[in-house]
Amino acid sequence: MTLTTLHLSKSNATVSCRAHGAGEPVILLHGVGMQSAAWGPQIETLQRGNRVIAFDLPGHGGSDPLPQGSTLSGYVAWLDDVITTLDLGPVNLAGHSMGALIAGGYAATYPDMTRRVALLNAVYLRDVAASAAVTVRAAEICRGKVDIQTPLARWFGTSLIDGEVRAQVSDWLNAVDLAAYGTAYSAFAGGDKTYADQLSNISCPFLALTGDGDRNSTPEMSQAMATQAQKGQAVVIEGHRHMVNLTAAVQVNTHLLAWLKRPETRKELL
Repeated sequence: MTLTTLHLSKSNATVSCRAHGAGEPVILLHGVGMQSAAWGPQIETLQRGNRVIAFDLPGHGGSDPLPQGSTLSGYVAWLDDVITTLDLGPVNLAGHSMGALIAGGYAATYPDMTRRVALLNAVYLRDVAASAAVTVRAAEICRGKVDIQTPLARWFGTSLIDGEVRAQVSDWLNAVDLAAYGTAYSAFAGGDKTYADQLSNISCPFLALTGDGDRNSTPEMSQAMATQAQKGQAVVIEGHRHMVNLTAAVQVNTHLLAWLKRPETRKELL
């Protein structure tokens, strides 16, 4: 999957992406510390019927970082710059983890530019203990203290496929720019509440999907988000954790293909 580089029209920042296929656009946004290549199984499947574009988030892969201290709204503005520069809208949006927060924020802010939105392993209204823990992790990363093994232990089980995927994810985490990682993780830590009360604005087909073993992006969070959205659907894949798009790729792809077939109900069309 070849990387393409472009310059954004508003910020003139450099963004790298992987674009494949033709048809209605599907934008894929990965999680903190990952790269666009993390969507490999989805690109391979979805490109058969759609134009699929997986972007490296700011400060990840080949994309320029956002300023230090940027919050989730800054990443949503970055996505709007991307979509405007490429004249893609209205789009289908799928995000994983941090990418899901960005996708949900965009769909809530720009409903007329969103055909459908899918949030994979998204966080929503963490409880006090979870909020405190993720805030501490963000502060440690910003100070240069990065612990990769602890999140890997949370994200993966002991199956053969988990072990294979874990090695690749570890490589991506080790390759990320530390300063950009700190900025993105801080936005991720505080982002679960930013657009939480705006999910009811989303009238397009909405999918919230996670693994039943994901302790941070829980099934209960997915169900709560789906309930808030006007056309929400929650899916929980049994036997998988945080990197479900890689460890259960066939099942995830089946649900994404069904999501892409759901009739549009954008606010503009109501």
